[in-house]
Amino acid sequence: MLTLLDLLGIVLWIFSWVIIIQVILGWLVAFNVVNSHSPFVRGLIGGLEKLTDPFYRPIRKILPDFGGLDLSPMVLLLVIWLLQRLIGDLRMDLLISASR
Repeated sequence: MLTLLDLLGIVLWIFSWVIIIQVILGWLVAFNVVNSHSPFVRGLIGGLEKLTDPFYRPIRKILPDFGGLDLSPMVLLLVIWLLQRLIGDLRMDLLISASR
């Protein structure tokens, strides 16, 4: 059980970095720092969108429209942070109960 919790924590940590990278890459494209016509950049953006859009979609349905501001990555990062906290607490409870 502890191994599964550790694995889930690692997956959530990696996914949070994927979200952060996507947000930074989106800013770089929006400010013309990175050429969005490059095949590598276009492929990277497409891959990141395929990974994250299924998680953003339900959040975007709930959040009101803020124009050009997308708050769904921030909301998803908060949900991931809460899940990591819950996993950490559950892990500690399991360790304490196993040592008794």
